[in-house]
Amino acid sequence: MPLHVGPGWAHLSLECTERTESLTLAQNGIRTLEILPRDQVVLELLETIEPSHAVLQRCKLLKATGIHLALDDHRFDPAFEPLYEVVDYVKVDLAAATAEQVEETTERLGGRPLSLLAEKVETPEQFRRCLDLGFAYFQGFHFARPSVLEKRRLDEAGTTLLKLLRLVNEDADARAIERALRESPGLTYKLLVLVNSVAFGTRQRISSVRQAITMLGRAQMRRWLQLALFASDDRRGLEDPLVDLAAVRATFLERLAPLHPALSGARSRGVREQAFMVGILSLLDRVFSVPMAEIVDSLRLTAAAGEALARRAGPLGQLLSVAEQLESLDVEGAGAMLEASGIDRERAFSALRLAYSWRTTLR
Repeated sequence: MPLHVGPGWAHLSLECTERTESLTLAQNGIRTLEILPRDQVVLELLETIEPSHAVLQRCKLLKATGIHLALDDHRFDPAFEPLYEVVDYVKVDLAAATAEQVEETTERLGGRPLSLLAEKVETPEQFRRCLDLGFAYFQGFHFARPSVLEKRRLDEAGTTLLKLLRLVNEDADARAIERALRESPGLTYKLLVLVNSVAFGTRQRISSVRQAITMLGRAQMRRWLQLALFASDDRRGLEDPLVDLAAVRATFLERLAPLHPALSGARSRGVREQAFMVGILSLLDRVFSVPMAEIVDSLRLTAAAGEALARRAGPLGQLLSVAEQLESLDVEGAGAMLEASGIDRERAFSALRLAYSWRTTLR
């Protein structure tokens, strides 16, 4: 059951059982729909799907719940006429269809209440041709080539970030944090831009590093530093998809922590912050050529946070495992772990839905 979540797209395989003539989704797939933000994903109907009555009825039900639908790797076929009235997008693979087939598809589907998307657009000529044919959306190497995630060494900026994060965690005074920031003019500039931005919501212009530290506050500075670790020497900065994953995972853990019986109560605020940090740091070993044990030691983390990161142990480790299972679409495994931890599944899924939206506040 393939699922790919990219910039606004998701696809699940749909099947129809011959015996019952009723549409079924792979069990994990249907549960995944409960937690995905419906205004940010599109459900793709793979090219292997049969346009049966059961498929049509299920698609109508999904459409009624607000889910957008797309036909993937498609060429015009009269058998799909009923589905053309339901789907929002039709994706045409330029590499798998002849020029005549592409033209026929655009001619037959033109004027319908759906949009055409061209896949595998690799040259300017293909792009201009697709524009002329009426395509509204495009994918392919002509626009962006895939980048390979390679681990990088912890450079000077990354080392400074870890030092700053340790100081914030230890509640060091503003003067110590300011001295550390001076070691990286680039970070100082980014901090001033962040605090002076309209998005920060203050009319007071910031004129000094110490004033910026005070205005931002320790909690927000901690989060900024944690996310900046992913972008210390990357041209994509906070637009890196890995930052998206880190932000969602961390916010999910933050919202999930108070629901855990062992983490709720008077200490919930501190636990929320710790859970957020565990979520962020749990991905650092994917970015840097530094073992997780070394990262834990350099930040002087609490035993609970360290155990969670190193061995997925303790309540925070349980929450981290739940997040990782949901990311890999092991919804049943995550549900079993939630149940064992005493956390209501619906409240957990609600927390994940809210976590998806937090990332947009960082752009």
